[in-house]
Amino acid sequence: MCGIAGILGQLASKSPILQMLGSQSHRGPDNTGFWADDQVIALGHNRLSILDLSDSSNQPFQSEDGRYILVFNGEIYNYLELKEQLRDFYKFRTSSDTEVLLAAFLKWGYSCLSHFNGMFSFAIWDNLERKLFAARDRFGVKPFNYTNWNGSFLFASEISPFWKIGVPKTPNSSVWSSYFSKGTYGQPNETFWDGVEQLPAGHYLIWQDGQQKIFQWYNFFSRVQSQPEVELKDQEEYILELLKSAVSLRFRADVPVGFNLSGGLDSSTLLALVYDLFPDNRKIEAFTFLTGDERYDEIFWVEKMLQDKPFPLNPCMLSTDEVPELARKISDVQNEPFGGLPTLAYAKVFQKAREKGIIVLLDGQGSDEAWAGYDYYLKNSQNLIQGVKSSPLRPEVLDANFSSLASQNQFPKPFEEELLNLQYRDLFYTKIPRALRFNDRVSMAFSTELREPFLDYRLIEYVFSRPKDFKIKDGKQKWLLRKIANKYLGEEISLAPKRPLQTPQREWLSDNLKDWVYDEISSLRQNAWFDYAKIEKELSKFMKGDNDSSFHVWQWLNTALLLHDK
Repeated sequence: MCGIAGILGQLASKSPILQMLGSQSHRGPDNTGFWADDQVIALGHNRLSILDLSDSSNQPFQSEDGRYILVFNGEIYNYLELKEQLRDFYKFRTSSDTEVLLAAFLKWGYSCLSHFNGMFSFAIWDNLERKLFAARDRFGVKPFNYTNWNGSFLFASEISPFWKIGVPKTPNSSVWSSYFSKGTYGQPNETFWDGVEQLPAGHYLIWQDGQQKIFQWYNFFSRVQSQPEVELKDQEEYILELLKSAVSLRFRADVPVGFNLSGGLDSSTLLALVYDLFPDNRKIEAFTFLTGDERYDEIFWVEKMLQDKPFPLNPCMLSTDEVPELARKISDVQNEPFGGLPTLAYAKVFQKAREKGIIVLLDGQGSDEAWAGYDYYLKNSQNLIQGVKSSPLRPEVLDANFSSLASQNQFPKPFEEELLNLQYRDLFYTKIPRALRFNDRVSMAFSTELREPFLDYRLIEYVFSRPKDFKIKDGKQKWLLRKIANKYLGEEISLAPKRPLQTPQREWLSDNLKDWVYDEISSLRQNAWFDYAKIEKELSKFMKGDNDSSFHVWQWLNTALLLHDK
């Protein structure tokens, strides 16, 4: 939920902070608030009301004595339990998780972070010590971007607020080159724009007297090493209780909650858990996207899953004629490359949910990384993309000088087992960081909140710590999850092979959308990054049927949308 923004330094004042908030207003249409001490600090907040819908929970939120000012984006799911712990210490004025966050900070200082089960990015200004404390959740579900410009430190939930007040929109050539050459999205602190960084997941930042320092607060390796020993016979029940708790906590809201479905194991398991926890709640609605192409749509499986369930289904259709306008809208919100037509189809889900008044949605993100669900885990491959037979990239179209800027990413390998290192890479460096960037911005583009129960840190840590044969056994991935799911779903669904979530992207880009593709990509003709004659050659091959993959075409198309404003 929400958007946050801040300026520390000589640029701090009402006008620029309101400009920043205006550029990300879709993140919080319910209230816009700011607090400023001119030329010292300005803090701003776009509110999407989820908990305690009253004005008393508007932000920036101040401590009773006025010393601390908080701006917060996200949810502290265990806020009720923390509130009980803090009642003797703090007198609560609201029923929001925002105030619980502040109270926890007052009680425990920086160590409050380890008490939170949630998704969050926030900043707390100390008026007495003139110091800013900012932090991001364990897996980076909620964003925190920052830059130093014109003698000031700026932060925001999205990147466009910086451009809005004059920060130059200059591409980070190394990250872009790596994206085209290797399909990567930079290191945890990097973005696609020079001078704009992101606070890495599981880190906090201290700013004081014009200086900033960054510290890691979440040590995933040590947490995995310290997981409880559970008797073999109790494993399934233990994991099931973690799953139920994760889902139950993410249904805490004062607004309607729904969930997203595909036809795969993760969605099916989520459905089963929702039904187990809320068997008669007809107010919980399900959403799924489709394109009208039976080769890719999973509506058959979704309808089958929902048989005899009380949850209404909302099919969300993406049509070819919507793609150009929607692609530009999402590009403007993402401010970075995103995952093609599946992301646009996903956008239709949030659009439909918002139209129906469903403000919060749950989905199954994170299960593949924890349970070793991708095909390349079977072979301990270094692949980054699921389901490909050959490289979907075309680095040969790049200018040689530009190509040489690509980073040789070396990912940490803290574990002895190679499978665990691959999972670790995907959790903190590749798959999850990229997906969360997409998911946050595409959901917030339509003023909806997305929650990820399978990224509950308790669940991730425990499942990750289990031996390989708990995840991959008899050639089946996600083995123990399938075993648990089978109790609810039956073998037809629980044992079905993984199906990549797809749309007819290859077909649409080479047929119905062909003219649009050529028109947009032509804007790269004068771009020094590319040998455009080679792009034209590859495009021609693609349009004539050499389109086993459309990933490279989408790369060029998306780049054109991001770099060339019309």
